[in-house]
Amino acid sequence: MQIVYLPSTRAGLAWLRRYYATVFPAGSARAKQQFHMIERLLGEHPQAGHPTTVAGVRRLVIPRTPFSLLYRVTADRIEILEVRDDRRPPAGERDQRDP
Repeated sequence: MQIVYLPSTRAGLAWLRRYYATVFPAGSARAKQQFHMIERLLGEHPQAGHPTTVAGVRRLVIPRTPFSLLYRVTADRIEILEVRDDRRPPAGERDQRDP
């Protein structure tokens, strides 16, 4: 099944890249492997993530990282809605000054 990253993932993907480039560069290679492993798993098993409180939205943790993917499954693709740093509150609950 095709995986599509929606525009809503831009900030999360940028933070993930920035985090591993500047904050924790030693974990970069491992995180990249885990990220690709999760993409393969999701493509083969779209229901692998846990249901959330939002109807139709699932959450899949990227192992050995502080990140997870929020996504929904449609008839022909998997739409990634958010790349979330699980150490931070969800976007709607953060103070507007906190990027």
